[in-house]
Amino acid sequence: MKLYTKPGACSTADHIALEWTGQPFEYEILDKDSMKAPAYLAINPTGAVPAVVDGDFVLTQNAAIMGYIADTYPEAGLAGDGSARQRGEAARWLAFVNSDLHPAFKPLFGPAAFIEDEGQYDAVRATARKRVRSLFESADKQLAGKQWLAGFRSFADPYLYITLRWADGLGIDLGGLANLAAFRQRMDADPGVQKALKDEGLA
Repeated sequence: MKLYTKPGACSTADHIALEWTGQPFEYEILDKDSMKAPAYLAINPTGAVPAVVDGDFVLTQNAAIMGYIADTYPEAGLAGDGSARQRGEAARWLAFVNSDLHPAFKPLFGPAAFIEDEGQYDAVRATARKRVRSLFESADKQLAGKQWLAGFRSFADPYLYITLRWADGLGIDLGGLANLAAFRQRMDADPGVQKALKDEGLA
């Protein structure tokens, strides 16, 4: 299995998940130019990361890739213990990060996609910051008394971790969210996380 990733993007979460499987894999690091080059566009015509190539099978979209990693290496427990209930719980929190939290950052990264008037960019960003903070409050509440979002280590956790790194880089105030802070510390100390970050030049 080969992962195409851009350092610090959501694809880094897939890199962490692959490290957590303990199985061999390859990766190729892309930048904004190589993501638009013909060689990569032949793999993913949208020019986005992540993408995974496994033999003659090509898969894009982060949530789909996480599920594929989990199902390919079930012994890693990234979707739970094999029961429908645990897989559902892991998928619920993966969907929360993928469908709610990640998109909430988009106005911060590129407000022009949401409003034409440059004079309103700061207002768009301010609203987005409030939305991001409220979603992290939901994650913090979920983590109360737990080490992991789903109650067990799953493919949702690396994705949440990457969004926390984005929040840190954007200076979003996460003060008072002690459960999230503890989660971030656990992830920072995790050997698989450290390996993925080092390989992507993020350590």
